[in-house]
Amino acid sequence: MTVAESTGEIDGERMRRVLGTFCTGVVAITALDGGEPVGMACQSFASLSLDPPLVCFCPAESSTTWPRIRAAGRFAVNVLAADQGDVCRAMAGRDKFAGVSWRPGPGGSPLLDGALAWIEAGIERELPGGDHTIVIGRVRHLAPVRPGGPLLFFRGRFGALAA
Repeated sequence: MTVAESTGEIDGERMRRVLGTFCTGVVAITALDGGEPVGMACQSFASLSLDPPLVCFCPAESSTTWPRIRAAGRFAVNVLAADQGDVCRAMAGRDKFAGVSWRPGPGGSPLLDGALAWIEAGIERELPGGDHTIVIGRVRHLAPVRPGGPLLFFRGRFGALAA
């Protein structure tokens, strides 16, 4: 095996390929902006703390959806199921809620039908993170919804856990 060591400036495309070897789950971050549902696909979601209950995600600074979610002050994390690749693609596209069924959660944020679980959180803090913002949310409500496996993302493709 050949080990190539990186020297100097890190190439963005190379970094993307290397980080793509790390399998992640996929969530949809949703909110209401002036009564209109807004959302975005996200693979940078993580549990941060149990006490206090905190979660985090990292939207790109270039995101046009993140400012609308920020304005809402709260958001929902919808843990996408293995069969929800189409929902993820919708959330990554222009017409994010086309063909996507949802209902309001206890805090008002859109909860997507078919998700494995959901979490509603209030925006607690934002930190700079290079070309992204690190958003910390305090969990207000959460629930598992249905059994099944999660939607995964690996090397630029969706996948599922092997049975």
